[in-house]
Order: sequence, then structure tokens, then C-alpha cells
Amino acid sequence: MITSPDRTPLPRDFFDRPILDVAPDLLGRVLVRTTPDGPIALRLTEVEAYDGQNDPGSHAYRGRTPRNEVMFGPPGHVYVYFTYGMWFCMNIVCGAEGRASGVLLRAGEIVEGAELARTRRVSARNDKELAKGPARLATALGVDRALNGTDACATQDTPLRILAGTAVPRDQVRNGPRTGVAGEGGVHPWRFWIADDPTVSPYRAHVPRRRRS
Repeated sequence: MITSPDRTPLPRDFFDRPILDVAPDLLGRVLVRTTPDGPIALRLTEVEAYDGQNDPGSHAYRGRTPRNEVMFGPPGHVYVYFTYGMWFCMNIVCGAEGRASGVLLRAGEIVEGAELARTRRVSARNDKELAKGPARLATALGVDRALNGTDACATQDTPLRILAGTAVPRDQVRNGPRTGVAGEGGVHPWRFWIADDPTVSPYRAHVPRRRRS
């Protein structure tokens, strides 16, 4: 069962703020994924902020493309991308429409629907690993590009919604460099997580991929 005392969906104006305000404020909120097989709910424990065309680490750094179109708003929509030819990752668009900022949902604790999540994450050694990392999170929730552009602020008939839940006190929030981001974009301390939470993914610095000869 969802343990959150507040099941009210977060309103659009929650996301219509600077990303460095939204990102830590998402910790402790509950993401609900509705599927034909049943619901899965996840308490967010780790996120990562990206600042669009001001941020070398962002997919929108070089401007608008068909791939990143959703990032330009409106806020509260879901941006899903495919990475390494294998995995999907999910972001929530934030800030003023047209600015392309967003927050990557990196990890969380499954609080409802763990049985269904286990069928999608059969390699997880325990429930703490079901959504420990952005690709694992998307896999556990059954997220793919079909959900790109979903309005997470819709009041009904939406497959993804973020509930108000219980925000984490700021003295329990930690921040540091983003994981696996190269160059200038990798030094921003824009990864936020709940201190000592076992579902938070380990930090990994960017490792350049070797070119094939």
C-alpha cells in the first residue's frame, strides 16, 4: 500500500519553478504508474537536475530537436529517452515553458506493486534494487518512449502521476556531482538524494567509452 498520507497529485505550478528548487523538493514524493496489469508506486529517493541550453550535460544544450521537443514544456510533462541502445530513462520537465529544463528520476523505493516490478526486474537481488538507478526505475515501472510527453499533472486518465506525498526535510537531503556526466556538465553538484537511503544508486564518474578500431 502507498504509505504517503497525501495522495493529491502535484499541481503544474510545483514544476513551474527553477530546477534547483524542484529537484530536492521531489524527494519523498510518490510516483504512480498505472498499467493494465495493475499500479506500481515508487517513493522518489534520488534525482538529478538539468538546465537545458545553459547546461552542457543536458540533451537540450544545443537547442530543440525532435528527440528533446518535450523538454521545452509545458512543465509537468514526462520526457523519456533511450540510451546505450538498451535502456529508457524518465525525466519531469520543469521551469518556464520554452526553457527546456528538467529533472531525471534516478532512484526510488517501490511502495506498491512490488510483485509486478519484480517480474520486470528479474535480475534484482532484492527489492531495494528494483529501482536503484534511472534505467532500473524505468524498467520496473514499465516506462518506454510511448510515455514520452505524458502529462503527469493530469487529473485523470494518465498513466503517470506524482503525488504530493511527504517532502523530505532539507537536513536529510544530500547533493553532489551528477553521475556519469562528462566534461563541464559533470561537475555541477545537481544530484540530490535522501541521506542513508538504501535505494539510492552509487555515484559513478564518467568513463569515456573506447573507440572501436
